[in-house]
Amino acid sequence: MQIVFIRHSMTAGNLERRYIGCRTDEPLCEAGISLAQQKTAEIRQTFPMPEVVLTSPMRRCVQTAEILFPDTPREIVYGLQDFGDFEGKNYAELSGDPAYQAWIDSGGTLAFPGGESRAAFLQRCCQALEQALQRQQHQIVAAVVHGGTIMAVLSALEEQQKPYFSWQAGHCE
Repeated sequence: MQIVFIRHSMTAGNLERRYIGCRTDEPLCEAGISLAQQKTAEIRQTFPMPEVVLTSPMRRCVQTAEILFPDTPREIVYGLQDFGDFEGKNYAELSGDPAYQAWIDSGGTLAFPGGESRAAFLQRCCQALEQALQRQQHQIVAAVVHGGTIMAVLSALEEQQKPYFSWQAGHCE
């Protein structure tokens, strides 16, 4: 089975560099819609056409999948999102918060208030993806998900054991 991971396109919160997880179900902004439309041909030329598209339940992922693969069946996969109490805030708003500073100093491994540790996040994302893939009979699968989900799954499962943040993906990448 071949799996292609694609990060969702942009939302207004992304443009403001906010932590956007599952508590903020933002749609794509105009720039995000435009970017997804622009990336459609490139993605279709670069990767084989998927037989199914797995998406997070968040609107930004569903909308991106609809733009990139309008005629491909989609399956919602739960368990691929969250930012706890940092949700909807950006670095400037969190600057000076001791809990945020401790999370930053840990390299993002500590659990943040109202959220989970990176280890728990990796486990949850991998488990959700594994359960979804076990239901598939397809050879080519696309997963339109969040940047953190991509980092979690690839850092946990790939053979080279590259660090979590080395798997960062831009919008529609």
